[in-house]
Parts: sequence; structure tokens; C-alpha cells
Amino acid sequence: MGQPLTAGTAITVGIIGCGAISAQYLASFHRLPNIRLTAVADLDLSRAQAVADSCDGVRAVTVDELLADPAVGLVLNLTIPAAHADIALQTIAAGKAVYGEKPLAASTKEAREVLDAAKAAGVAVGCAPDTVLGTGIQTARKAIDDGLIGTPIAAAAVMATPGHERWHPNPDFYYQPGGGPLLDMGPYYVTALVTLLGPVVSVTGAASHTRDQRTIGSGPRAGETVPVHVDSHVTGTLTHAGGAISTLVMSFDSVRTKSPNLEIHGERGSLVVPDPNRFDGDVELFMPGAADWEVLPVSAGYVGAGRGFGIADLAATGPGSEPRAGGELAFHILDVMESLLEAARTGAATAVRSTAARPAPVPLTPARPEDSPDGSLPRA
Repeated sequence: MGQPLTAGTAITVGIIGCGAISAQYLASFHRLPNIRLTAVADLDLSRAQAVADSCDGVRAVTVDELLADPAVGLVLNLTIPAAHADIALQTIAAGKAVYGEKPLAASTKEAREVLDAAKAAGVAVGCAPDTVLGTGIQTARKAIDDGLIGTPIAAAAVMATPGHERWHPNPDFYYQPGGGPLLDMGPYYVTALVTLLGPVVSVTGAASHTRDQRTIGSGPRAGETVPVHVDSHVTGTLTHAGGAISTLVMSFDSVRTKSPNLEIHGERGSLVVPDPNRFDGDVELFMPGAADWEVLPVSAGYVGAGRGFGIADLAATGPGSEPRAGGELAFHILDVMESLLEAARTGAATAVRSTAARPAPVPLTPARPEDSPDGSLPRA
């Protein structure tokens, strides 16, 4: 079993952007002793104050005040995708590490500027999703790495929903550049595919959108329409460096599907992998001659993980090493998605110019000693 995250260096965190997703990070921070939240900021100061009031010892400040605060070592960037690069660059200029929600930036051009600036400043960059660090994807990865299904041949990843405007009170950014089903939900699925099968070298694709506007279904703006400026259904084929071929369907136009979120097919068996937007879930194996799918025991990953474990993993990563939810991987994921949209536009296969190493696997690891089955410290 791996060392608990408490073995990592403590890091002080400030949050910029106190929207809905911030609550999920706050829930994890309470369980991660090597993370200490010190300050929060939002363009709407009342939202920042509401978060600060819910957390002991946390101050609500302006963005400029947070960036200038020497007590903040890392900025968690939870702004909308269009602002990701700008906030990241301001953070880096202030000499702080940055961990952002996905995607890393609205374009690979902006993302490269972020990584180049971070390298020059000597600060770390991390990026969601960190769902791949949980027991679901990591147990599947261990099964593949252990040769349980033989050489991987193919994978299928499917996300089908009628659209986030049904439940999100402010869904505008989902239908602006940097949004859409591919750039919004695709990072979970493409990151899982790269974690399981390795980097992508080329893509083909097709894309469409069925409506020019969407109607908000909940909250104070219910009934209001928002314009659609991105493709809302994207299908692609991804060729991995190791030879496996993945098919990807990301849709805000589909009502429902019975397809598994993610399947991996090897020469000797097949795996059903849990939802890449979750940290846990059953991994199922089917082998020739079996009567039914077999649920594999949990064998790898951070136990009980949630959003923010990628930050704790970054804090526990040695100097000069790339964190598992690191900027180079996030850049490659963005490059794959951008290349897929380009392939859909041109109708031609498109080479993916970047690459990234598969992140190091996560041994079965409790966040804290008390998360171990017997309450004791795990042994390496």
C-alpha cells in the first residue's frame, strides 16, 4: 500500500472563483491535512464571503489581494474556461504555483504560454481532472498493467446528455468557446484513456450542433435562453502511441444512453471502467468462457478521493518531477481535443503534435491513516 498524502509537504491554498464547483474542493480539503486554505476571491465578493464564512480561518479578499498575499503558496483557479489562462499567468507572475479546473486554457496557444511562463518562473502547474487518481480508474489501470486483458486493442468512451442547461442556473459558458461537450466533459474521458492506454498520436472526427440557443431549466434565470457558439455533439477516433484505437462520443444533444461510460478491450479480455467523472466505482472484467462479468477488488488509487486530491498529490511530488495531474498531461489532453475539433472541421485525419508520459500509477493509498481499513499507517 502507498504512503498517505499526509507524507507530502503542506501547501497553503487560495481560491479564485467561488462558484458551484468550489464546494466539492472544500469538502476534500477538510480531509487533506497537507492542504491549508487561507483565502478566497471572486469577482462577486459576496460569493467569496459566503465561502470564507463557512471555513475557519479563511479570509475573503479581492483577486489582487490574494495574488499579493505571501501566505498563499498555490492558487486554485476555478474561474470560467475563458479566464483560465489569464488567471494562471497572473498567478505565475506572482511567483505562486497554480492548479486549475479543466481545461488548462481555452486553446493550446494560451496553454503553452502558461507552461512556458511556469517553467521560466520555476513554479508548478497542475490541472483537473484528478478523478483518474481515484480507485476506479487506477484499479482498471492496474488490471491493464498486470496483463489481465492482454495487449489493449480498443476502447470506447461515451458521454450522452441533453445538456447542462437543464440543471445549471448559469450555463452560458458551456456553450461558448472553451466549452461544449468535448472541452467540458471530454477532459475526464480523454485523461482516463491516456492514463489507461498512453498518449494519442492522431485523431479523426465529426461534429455538429442541433440548436442555436438553449433554454435554462432551473434557478432565477429559468426560461431565459443562451446562444450556442460551439459544437454540441462530437465523435472521434483516437489512435494511441501503443497502437490501441479509442472511439469517443461526447454529446449535449443525446437524451440518454445504455452504453458504458468507458470500455477497454484487450486480446484476452474486456474491462468496463467506471464513470471517469467519478473517483471510484466498480471495474468489471469479462474473460472468454466466463458466465458473467466479474467485479475486480479495489487494488489501486487514492481511497475516498474527491476533487482536490490532485493538489495534495502535487504537494507530495518531489521538486523537478511532474505531478500526476500536471500541466504537461493537461496540455496533451487539450491538444488531443483541439486536434479532434480540427479533424471534424476539415474531414481529415489530424496528427497530435504534443505527447505526455502516462502518469505514474497510484498504489492503493489512504489520504489519512484513519482511512486505512485498520486505522494504521500503510507501508510503502
